[in-house]
Amino acid sequence: MAKNMKLKTQRIQEHKDRRPRAVARYIRISPYKVRLVLDLIRNKSVDEAVAILSNISKVAAEPIKKVVLSAAANAEHNLHMDPSALKVAACYADQGPTLKRVQPVSKGRAYRILKRTSHITVVLDTIA
Repeated sequence: MAKNMKLKTQRIQEHKDRRPRAVARYIRISPYKVRLVLDLIRNKSVDEAVAILSNISKVAAEPIKKVVLSAAANAEHNLHMDPSALKVAACYADQGPTLKRVQPVSKGRAYRILKRTSHITVVLDTIA
């Protein structure tokens, strides 16, 4: 049993993606709104992505900017990469748990309000 576990762990380590990444979880913005901003920075350099996020008037820009800067810091600190030579290789927003709230309406009824959350992931890579 232990041998199989060691082999499985070794296989996982061989196929593990070694690119720097950062993840922000449970961000209280709809994933649809976050994806609009992520489309603007995909395949851009880190410096260019931060400049775009600083000058855009979307609420999702601030948490995405934090995730990009965190991924760049991870690359510099953990993998000893130069942050100026990095680009946004992949970025995506997955749906997190939905908070369910109730809006009272006439005749004793209630409408459900869905407050959606996002998990934002940014993966960096070196500029080739």
